[in-house]
Amino acid sequence: MLTIEIVGAVISLLYLWLEYKANIWLWIVGVITPVLYIYIFFVSKFYAGMGINIYYLFASIYGWYCWARIANSHQQGSPGASCFQIIRLPLSLGWKLFSIFAVLFAWVAWILLRFTDSPVPYGEGLTTALSIIAMWMLARKYAEQWLVWLVVNTISAGLYFRQGLYPTGILFVIYAVVSVFGFLKWKKMAGEKST
Repeated sequence: MLTIEIVGAVISLLYLWLEYKANIWLWIVGVITPVLYIYIFFVSKFYAGMGINIYYLFASIYGWYCWARIANSHQQGSPGASCFQIIRLPLSLGWKLFSIFAVLFAWVAWILLRFTDSPVPYGEGLTTALSIIAMWMLARKYAEQWLVWLVVNTISAGLYFRQGLYPTGILFVIYAVVSVFGFLKWKKMAGEKST
């Protein structure tokens, strides 16, 4: 399994680089990566991690659709093109997303406690709920998605090291560091688009 985990980590780094660059090809890589991690997390009994990768698979298709629509509207000069630029998260939407997160966290943690032998049900519930929110924010190009990923990646790294998934743990440490720089870059890009 170590080989599959290393391949998954390398492909995930490509995904992260493309995300940092705000490159639409991240979504193609985003379809490949979850397939590997579905297997890795199933074998490691990270059931919510496995489930979130099924979500990532479909969310990547949605992200591709959204970003392709943006690119297409730019080419056609559509007046609605700017609504999908990299933007800042409005506070009112932030509170709605926090409410959705709280419900998702409670639901996922309950499922893991009740129906699985997950070694870290609350940690998995937390990172799964936040990941669902962050992936949606990424598809909609909110700069703050990087801050949510920073929390997810930091907690996930600890969980994976604890379970002996060292290549994946190292990957998530790198993700956490890049999340800081990604936020700064996307924040700047959002500011440039609004002027």
